[in-house]
Amino acid sequence: MKLFLCRFDLKVWTKNWLVRSRDNSVKEMYDSPLLWMTFGLTIIGFVMVTSASMPIGQRLANDPFIFAKHDALYILLSLFLSIVILRIPMLFWQRYSSVMLLISIVMLLMVLIVGPSIKGASRWLELGPLRIQPAELSKLSLFCYLASYLVRKVEEVRSNFWGFCKPMGIMVILSILLLAQPDLGTVVVLFITTLSMLFLAGAKIWQFLTIIGYGVSAVILLITTEPYRMRRVTSFWNPWADQFGSGYQLTQSLMAFGRGKLCGQGLGNSVQKLEYLPEAHTDFIFSILGEELGYIGVVLTLLMVFSIIFRVMSIGYRALMIDQQFSGFLACSIGIWFSLQVLVNIGAASGLLPTKGLTLPLISYGGSSLLIMSTSIVLLLRIDYETRLAKAQAFMKR
Repeated sequence: MKLFLCRFDLKVWTKNWLVRSRDNSVKEMYDSPLLWMTFGLTIIGFVMVTSASMPIGQRLANDPFIFAKHDALYILLSLFLSIVILRIPMLFWQRYSSVMLLISIVMLLMVLIVGPSIKGASRWLELGPLRIQPAELSKLSLFCYLASYLVRKVEEVRSNFWGFCKPMGIMVILSILLLAQPDLGTVVVLFITTLSMLFLAGAKIWQFLTIIGYGVSAVILLITTEPYRMRRVTSFWNPWADQFGSGYQLTQSLMAFGRGKLCGQGLGNSVQKLEYLPEAHTDFIFSILGEELGYIGVVLTLLMVFSIIFRVMSIGYRALMIDQQFSGFLACSIGIWFSLQVLVNIGAASGLLPTKGLTLPLISYGGSSLLIMSTSIVLLLRIDYETRLAKAQAFMKR
């Protein structure tokens, strides 16, 4: 028996060596640049969270490193979770995507019933020392379900308006639960990403125009019916008109970018983080990064972000090309989600967009965001691994 196993292992190793030596495109069975750039952004995020959160940590807990400790804990949890998830085949996620979506809906309902209210919003569930934000899980759950739905019903989406409306209906249910928290930023991400995926699946243009019309009307209605949302929208047009009122946060953010200049004030030397800029370690951490690391730091960080987005979309494209539809659709949805969240966060910090309260992926402080985004990156690595493995097996059969 042992001799048989040894021969089998030797045979497998020999085939793998032959594939790697004869085809240079299959040297590695995973996307190493994506992995290392993810590690790089995570390290940048940890350093910036540590720097930006020291003043508020000292005031709230008499410990300047309290947020850094929490961030380090979530990074370790993300690492252990990633090791487990990396071993799970994509077929599992496709098979249980509906269960994931149902769990997300139940958790969003629990938030409204038993979730603590913080700054007028109920967005978290407390599980012992951990605080979980179900809205983050709802993003990944919806995109897994959407990818599974497109695999099963792609022809119906292309030819039938009802097939187009079904996933939009699921998105509307999640949006209602999210708006009850309230969390308009996540709703915008879900809406645009869902529409983008249906467009990639081949839905008709007139269906998009109809849904976009209803969506824009709904967003305008939601903004005009809530005074705080209306203030957010109007303040970014001219924040200096009310720099100590509705435009306070944005003006402080712009001053942080202005102080950064070319090379920055130096790591740890930010003035705006001394509680002049609210949410400096979460929603506006990019402003502190600009102030301390300057234009050079901003450009290098953005290059890493854009490189990740490019590699994510490339992984999705390669999966679709070999007919791994679920993996391809899921990878594309993660890429759109990642890029959209980056756009909204940096746009809000620089005054190009209204403030939406979305974290900067892998950089901002936020345990739930870090756990879900790292899970998404690991899913992409698994997709890339299965894509390369399928190509290697096809090469071996020739």
